Amino acid sequence: MSSSTFALGAVLGAMSGNHPGAWRMPSADTSAYTDTASIVRAAQAAERGGLDYIFLPDRVFIWGDLESGPPIVSMEPTLTLAAIAPATRRIGLVTTISTSFAEPYTIARQVRALDVMSHGRAGWQAIPSYEPEAFANYGLPVPEREEKYERFNESVQITQALWGSWRREAGTPDKTTGRFADTSQIRPVNLQGRHVASRGPLQIPPSEQGQPVVFMPFASGLGVQAAARYANGIIAHAPTMEQSKSYREMMRSMTVEAGRDVDEVKFLSFFALTVGPTLEEAVRRRMVLEEAAGIEGRLAQLSAVLGVRLDPADRDKRLTTTQTLQLRPHPGVAQAAYAIELAQQGRTPTEILGHGVLDPAPSIVGTAEQIADTLQEWVQTGAADGFTVTIDDLHDGMDAFVDQVVPVLRRRGLRPDDYTGTTLRDHLGLPAQLGVDPRLAADR
Repeated sequence: MSSSTFALGAVLGAMSGNHPGAWRMPSADTSAYTDTASIVRAAQAAERGGLDYIFLPDRVFIWGDLESGPPIVSMEPTLTLAAIAPATRRIGLVTTISTSFAEPYTIARQVRALDVMSHGRAGWQAIPSYEPEAFANYGLPVPEREEKYERFNESVQITQALWGSWRREAGTPDKTTGRFADTSQIRPVNLQGRHVASRGPLQIPPSEQGQPVVFMPFASGLGVQAAARYANGIIAHAPTMEQSKSYREMMRSMTVEAGRDVDEVKFLSFFALTVGPTLEEAVRRRMVLEEAAGIEGRLAQLSAVLGVRLDPADRDKRLTTTQTLQLRPHPGVAQAAYAIELAQQGRTPTEILGHGVLDPAPSIVGTAEQIADTLQEWVQTGAADGFTVTIDDLHDGMDAFVDQVVPVLRRRGLRPDDYTGTTLRDHLGLPAQLGVDPRLAADR
């Protein structure tokens, strides 16, 4: 990455797309939530646009209401990315594995295997789980927060130590001398924590990038402290540009306190996107998706956001004067003020929905230029180092983003014209690392 460009990735969690109506569109395949071919196609489209990475989140329980749609996460992400790896060449592949259930040796082995298979393109989103449903599936009680993060810290450090247990100095197999590897450079780690331990070494050599890139979500308290110590990518959900700027500044300050270089950590904000040739066409696209999602249920949610009851029979009529006077933004909804502004402009309920007001903020429904304007503003004001975008309908939404938005970003010098490196570390401009960060060695 150059100083003028920002990082860019995409979430490929829900197989049909981020919008709850995507699976009901005429073009949707109802079996897509278990079809790796569909996610391979989306990954290839993202790579065609030069995106730095695709990110697969995970939940180890049924996440979502199966009565109204497919599970938000179904297929195991590391295996899914293993299917994507040979079908792509440059794009980074970021999996999610919880330290609450997997042992460090298992994590190190699986993600290193993905890294080697993809020639240095793997990333690991390291998370501790918190959901009672997840712990129940493993027959475990939900631990106290401090205990959960104690195990997390041990797991990340042992995993990284295992990645460094096979050094590059071990060499490559030599038929002439008969020496397969210099075993003095493949050594046990012998690490014992209170929760997890490993002898090592790992039986897989390093990839072209040394070891996978560590990502973490932005979380308060102990989560931020851990991210400042280990993460190179912080995938964050910040409702507004001001909050994102505050989160990023906090993260950079804590990274320095942890003894690391602040530029080694990329703050990557989520953004939900719907793109169209014009704003009106983008809104109409979303209106179709809202209808597919079940318009009565979506209007009920909008009623709560606006503070007035909306009759589905009047969804294509402007709000009455009485309703407009009664508008009260829901305090827990980031885009409630925007929804009220649209209502006061005379937009109908379906048009208000078409502007994405029910999306977890931040969200943009608009043209490629409008989307580029917003992303550029966030970066230039110090609110983000890049973005992880979610696509409304993957049937054509990724192609629309790649064909319409990415060229605008490239013309503005915000994205490179093509990949300038081969590994995920190259894409993000990160230094090489093999093993535990020596700046944190005292914590081992």
